[in-house]
Amino acid sequence: METLVSAIGLTTAFIFGACIGSFLNVVVYRIPAGISLIYPPSRCPRCLHGLGMTENVPIFGWLWLRGRCRWCKTKISSRYPIVEATTGTLFALVFWRFGYSIETIGYCAFLSWLLSLSLIDLDTMTLPSVLTKSGLVLGLVFQGVVGWQMAQGQGIAARLMFGVGGAVLGIWLLEIIALIGSMMLGQQAMGDADGKLMATIGAWVGWKYVLLSGFIACGVGSIIGGGAIALGIIGKKQPMPFGPFLALGGALSLFVGETIIKAYTNTFFNF
Repeated sequence: METLVSAIGLTTAFIFGACIGSFLNVVVYRIPAGISLIYPPSRCPRCLHGLGMTENVPIFGWLWLRGRCRWCKTKISSRYPIVEATTGTLFALVFWRFGYSIETIGYCAFLSWLLSLSLIDLDTMTLPSVLTKSGLVLGLVFQGVVGWQMAQGQGIAARLMFGVGGAVLGIWLLEIIALIGSMMLGQQAMGDADGKLMATIGAWVGWKYVLLSGFIACGVGSIIGGGAIALGIIGKKQPMPFGPFLALGGALSLFVGETIIKAYTNTFFNF
């Protein structure tokens, strides 16, 4: 019976996540373009024909249309179903990790923000402040709710300090990394928005995991960036979006942060 309940929960989380992923596709396209998220409804960007109910079904709608607009036959990017499937998978992983809890709701929202910001950064090399600021505020609200659930008044204050501390450390950490990077490269290494994203991550995961997130982001970013330069994909001084690496660090810290920290301490401090 327990296995059946878990399977239903995972399936429900995936379906709900895929639906949210469909909305994230709208967010990623419309916010940088300055278009309302509500109006007009979803439509083909070329012929402007509105999408019907069956065409709006996450993942399957794209498959049913065979990746093309039903009316003008314009090709529809495969990124739409990929984002929907990715969001569904992330939601299922959160449910698998945290079960039926307030943390599941909160961390699904957190990962939705990270995914949206990553895709926008990849597309436009920007991190819209409307998302970084709202993500930061929502993270602090989440900490307050978790604190109230744990111990009401005192718990709220403790969790808020936990979130604020993580946010402040996140900004300081990125400023230090940006300063060192700028000195090494002889040009600006990061934009100010990267620090805002790091603050958002810190508000959600706290000071310990925001440090780990920064370490993961720098490590993975250095490997991928160095590889891209070595292969001639980008130039030595060509800018590269750092937001996706920060988001990856935040997501990995959420799921396996404690495992990584324990492995590190056992390796280097277990004498």
